[in-house]
Amino acid sequence: MEEKNLNEETLQEESLQEEIRQEDMAEAADGEVVDEKEAKIAELEQLAADHLDKYQRCLAEFDNFRKRTSKEKASMYDDGVRDTVEKLLSVVDNLERAVAAQEGKDAEDAFFKGVQMTLKQFQEILHGMGVEEIKAVGEKFDPNFHAAVAHEDDEAYGENEVVLEMLKGYKYKDKVIRHSMVKVAN
Repeated sequence: MEEKNLNEETLQEESLQEEIRQEDMAEAADGEVVDEKEAKIAELEQLAADHLDKYQRCLAEFDNFRKRTSKEKASMYDDGVRDTVEKLLSVVDNLERAVAAQEGKDAEDAFFKGVQMTLKQFQEILHGMGVEEIKAVGEKFDPNFHAAVAHEDDEAYGENEVVLEMLKGYKYKDKVIRHSMVKVAN
């Protein structure tokens, strides 16, 4: 009987061991499935991260492109204004010379008044566009705004002081369109 109990116990042990082995195999199989799923999830997360990175880079590139083209467009407009004003400045110069030549003579002449009004209108248009005259007479010589075409030795003026403006200079948005041609005291 003891032998029978021993056999039964051995059978039970073997049965339990078999069950444990089967459970271990099932867990191992489940573990492999879980590992495969986790690997697939990790792969998909990496792919999503790569796509997000590409998307963000593309958005940044487009934003930079938009800003750059906006600046270029504004710059092209400003360059166009400067070029046009530069070409019209000779007309303004001639009108100023005509007014200067006639001043003090017959101020009631209708033709003279018409030239004065035309000059004033030109100056107002230039001012309205943002074009400014460069101050010269009495100012310190600045090579960024003035072009010295003559020098004068005169103790009455300070060193490098502009004493005469021969041709007016103009600037648009802090960029010089034409330098003032000036005579400078030494």
